[in-house]
Order: sequence, then C-alpha cells, then structure tokens
Amino acid sequence: MGPKKTNLFFCFLFFIIFIQAQAQKIENPLPSDESKKAGQFMGEHFSKAKLPPFSFIYDGKASASFLTRWTFAEEKKKIDDNRTLQISTYTDPKTGLIIRALCTIYNDFPAVEWVLKFKNSSRAKTPIIENIQAVETDFRYSGAGNFILHRALGSNAERVDFAPIDEPLNPGGEITFGPQEGRSSGNGALPFFNIEAPGEGVMVGMGWSGKWKSTVRRDAGTTIRLSAGMEKTHFALRPGEEVRSPSVVLLFWSGSDRLRGHNLFRRYILKHHTPQKNGRPMTLPLASGLGFGGPRPCNEYSCATETYAIAMAYRLEQFGIVPEAGWIDAGWYEGSETGWWQGVGNWVINKKNFPNGIRPVSDVAKKMGMGFVLWFEPERVYKGTRLDREHPEWLVKLPQNSNSLLDLGNPEARRWLTDYISGMIEREGITVYRQDFNFDPQDYWRAADAPDRQGITEIKHIEGLYEFWDELLKRHPGLLIDNCASGGRRLDLETISRSAPLWRTDYQYYEPNGYQCHTYGLNFYLPCSGTGNSNPETYFWRSSLSSALVFGWEINQPSFQLPQAIKSMEEFKKLRPYFYGDYYPLTAYSASDEAWMAYQFDRPEFQDGMILAFRRNLSNASTCQVKLHGLIPGAVYALNFEDYGIKISETGKNLLENGLEIKIPATPGSLLITYKQILKD
Repeated sequence: MGPKKTNLFFCFLFFIIFIQAQAQKIENPLPSDESKKAGQFMGEHFSKAKLPPFSFIYDGKASASFLTRWTFAEEKKKIDDNRTLQISTYTDPKTGLIIRALCTIYNDFPAVEWVLKFKNSSRAKTPIIENIQAVETDFRYSGAGNFILHRALGSNAERVDFAPIDEPLNPGGEITFGPQEGRSSGNGALPFFNIEAPGEGVMVGMGWSGKWKSTVRRDAGTTIRLSAGMEKTHFALRPGEEVRSPSVVLLFWSGSDRLRGHNLFRRYILKHHTPQKNGRPMTLPLASGLGFGGPRPCNEYSCATETYAIAMAYRLEQFGIVPEAGWIDAGWYEGSETGWWQGVGNWVINKKNFPNGIRPVSDVAKKMGMGFVLWFEPERVYKGTRLDREHPEWLVKLPQNSNSLLDLGNPEARRWLTDYISGMIEREGITVYRQDFNFDPQDYWRAADAPDRQGITEIKHIEGLYEFWDELLKRHPGLLIDNCASGGRRLDLETISRSAPLWRTDYQYYEPNGYQCHTYGLNFYLPCSGTGNSNPETYFWRSSLSSALVFGWEINQPSFQLPQAIKSMEEFKKLRPYFYGDYYPLTAYSASDEAWMAYQFDRPEFQDGMILAFRRNLSNASTCQVKLHGLIPGAVYALNFEDYGIKISETGKNLLENGLEIKIPATPGSLLITYKQILKD
C-alpha cells in the first residue's frame, strides 16, 4: 500500500470514527447532571426507610404516616442493555397488604417509570384503601425565575383538540386537570405534560386508559408537588386479590429551552413506548378507504360490498394510486343497515354484502402489496345484538340506555373476545386491527361498584383491555393496532405502547386549518399519529400530513386531480420520516383563519429537516419571519424552497438568531422547505 493510499485509508477511517461518534452523541445527548437524575430520584424515594413517590389512605390513615415502617424488600434485574427493573416491596405485617412498585430505570434516557400492584395476601378482606395517587412527590428547585406547567387539551372533535396550554405556577398556586370523561385523552386534558422550572424541568406521562386526575401545586417558595392517579378509589381487596395502579413516567431535562424536554420525551416514546418492527418504530401506513359512500340509508361503510371494495382497489391501482393499506370501517357486520352503531355487538359479517367474508378483499389488497384495516368496537354492545342476547352476564348495563359495556374485567368475556377477534384476524387477513370506543364508560364502571369497591370495575376493565391487546400482539407478530376512541380520546402511556392513532380526531372531516392545529399541539408529546384527507391539492394535503395518513378520495369524479394526487402521495412518502424527528413550533398557536402556522421537524442524526408553513385563507400578511431550532450555529445549511425551485445557503447562526423570511403570496397557501447541513462547524 503506497503512501497516498495509506493517507486516504486513515482519512477514511477517521471519517468513519467521527460519524460513529456523532451518532453516539445524538443517541445519548445527556449532560452529566441530567443523566444522573433518574438514579438520584430512585435512591431518594425507592429505598429502605425512604418515603416513596406515591400515596394512599389505608384504614383512614395517610400512607406517609406508616409506609416507611412496613417491611421493605428490594430486587433488581437487568431487562436489557438500556433498562433495569427494580421491584420495591412494602408489606404490612398486620393486615397482609403487599404493595409492589415495579420500577424501570433507563440508562439511555434520564427517565424512571413505575406501576404499583396492591395485593391482599391474607384470608380476610383488607381495610379500605382509598385516594391512591400513583405519583405524589416533591421537586425542590433552587433557581430563581418562572415556573410553568405546559400541557394540552384532549380530543373532543373540535378545532382546538390537543391545543397547547401554558399556565404559570405562581407561589401558592395550584392547577388540577384531567379528562372530563372516562377516556384518558378525552375532553379536558392529554395525560402528558411538562413542569418547567428555571433551567430544568420534568416531563410526566400517565398510563391509564380511564379517568385520571392530576394536581400540580407550588408552595410559597420553589418546591413543586405533583400528584396524579385515578380520580376515584375507595375499596377493600378480597383475599388473594391483586389490582394495579396507573403507570407513571418522569423524564428529567435541563437547559434554558423547555423544548429540549419535549424532544427528549419524543425520542423516549419512539424507542420505548412505540410498537416496534425489527428494532425500530413501526412505519405507520398511508391508507385508503375501500367501499364507502352511497345514498341514504347508507352510513359509514354499511353499503360497502365485496365487489365494490375489490373494484375500488383495482380502480386505485388502474390510476397508479396504490396505498399501503386498504381500509373498511364501521358497518360491515349484521344489523348495521340503518345505522352502523346498531350492529355493534354482532361482529358477524353481513353475508348479503360480503358473501365470502372479508377475505377476498384483503387478498386483493395483499396481492397489490397493501395491508388491510378492519374496524371493530368490541367494548360497546347495542341492545338486541348477539352479545346482548346470548351473554347478558358479560355486560354492564345502565337503565334507559341502548348501549351496554362488555366487561373486560370478566375473564370469561375477555377470553371469548380474544379468541374471537384473533380468529377473525387470522381468517380474514387483517394486518391492522382498528379498535374504536365511541361512548363514555365512566357511569357504567361506577354503577357496577359496591360502596366498598369503588374503582374496582374500572381497574379490572382496563387491566383486561391491556391483556386483550397484549395477547393479540403475541398471537399475531407484526400486527398493528389502530386506537381510535372517537378519534384520539384514549391516548396514554399504556395505549401508545401497544397501538397507534391512525385517526386522531373526529373533528370536522378533512378541514385543513383544524388539522394544522392538531399537528401543532399533539407533536409536543407524541410523534406517531394520523388523520384524513379528501383533497390532494397541496394546501389541503399538507395540512393533513403527519406520520400516518388516510385518504378518502373520490377518484371517479371528473374534477379529480389525478396528477396532483400522485405527486402528493410521493411527497408524503418523502416527508414521513421527518415526523419521527425533533419537533419545533415556529409560530404561535392559533385556531384563527387569519393566522399563519408553521412548524419544523429536525433530524440531527441526518443533519437535515423540513419546515411546513401555512398562510390561512383570511390572513392579510403575505410574509412571516420564523427562527429555526436545533441547528449548529457554525454549520452551513442548504435550504430548498420546494414550491419555488429556489435554493439558498445560510449559516445555522443566522437561521437561529435572525431567522428566515417566508413568503406565500396567495391564500390559502403553503410552503415546504427542506434543508440539509452541507458544511460542518
């Protein structure tokens, strides 16, 4: 090997080492003080004689008054290279109540996560256990400055779904929030939030697919107390009985920009709480409905047929529009002819419309390289349907209500449902199991509880839901569960670990400005979600863009823009990977039609990103100045204004400090800018 070749070899080797080092920096971007916080928290709270970060009342006494005197035991075991499980056990020698705190400690993120298990090991009922707070702990800060709670609304089929809320935590102040119904991200609140203190903070995530409540309060100084749990618990455990609490994650962050906490949390969610395939987050599909529409009394997919759905798939293929998944929604089952909701509880295929079952449709989709989505709503049972007639003992009913709740806390009901749905997945060729949940279960749960069992029906139902989903995923490797719940009303740490919301809101279908608002708000916390689109025109299409998308195009209309549709599909596939990157809002949040809205997705591991900007229909301003985030000040970036065919180069410092002027001359209008680092610092 000659000297020139040797020099080239060592240059190449140095380049590889440098790239690997950069990747490692991005994979573990933790300052030393930040990386230690989870371990410090564990040592201060989940150790012998230390008051744990949860609370409850037992036999009329607050747990803080006795829990440190109970028998304590600790067990640790390594889960994998990034996670360690610590089980801290607290036992009451008098009554036999055992509490196990199953804590997961991460070494790739400054995070700790836990769930509590309450078990009665005695032969008698326990005293009353009540007001369980899955987390109740203090965060003591020393810095001077502002304390702010950053959170978001839940979903309520409104333009302001997932709207960000920033509330100051003033001395002596207290903020209590939670969903207003029995679904975890329904109207009121999303169960993810950020408590910002001067120069640092903590991201909080709740895993409970029912009614939860959280309170964040500040004392007269700089101590913040966080408490959160089920809204209502007051029960005695029977001999041998065990129940769980909501799960909780705390992710600690530091720095002057609270968006660091949000993006660290997004990365944590992607790695540890997102359905995986081959060790990476599953790519969510670009899907299309097959067989919707029709005159009255047709509703949703109640007039879909085998021949129509197959013909529609071939029609899409004919024009070069092949989605990644075909989709049949509500109405394919018996009893849905006059109202799709009237058949929930049958789950028997309507043989008039699908004489050979759903399989012929899913086979055609498979032949075209597509997956297949089929809709169910198994927890709701309408009066007169098969489940209502044949298994009333599995149902929780309310007087004068046509809907019953299938009690997933009943082991027999859960086993039947698991076997039945699993059989349909196998038999009908389903690759995406879509589960909806279109009514509020809270009143049903509470009506079923005796005075000394308040909260038990909710707990056991939610435990059953998780067991049901876990078993489906175990039996069908590669299955994706789509979690709808009236559009994004059951999003929490537990559901997003097992599923993805491909239709995140039932807000006015396809309205673009509202869809921009939903993307803006939800991405502070969750990188994976989808919504719909009925118009491939650029403004409408980009307003729908996220990590998943469902189109409902009427391709047989003479006015349908076929070339634009193909272009839009190609654009989605190109841009989809960016949604898994870091997220930065570039304009203030606004639901007004007079506003601009813009956001940025940045991928530091690839030194690239994109900006999506929208000038809404009533905006009078043709330009908007935005400051970018996440760039390296000393680096140079090539920016491509995709719609104008203009390319410029600019330093990261200038883009961060002075910003970028964006011009959109017409309303409504959008602009896509992609960028790539071309010169390193």
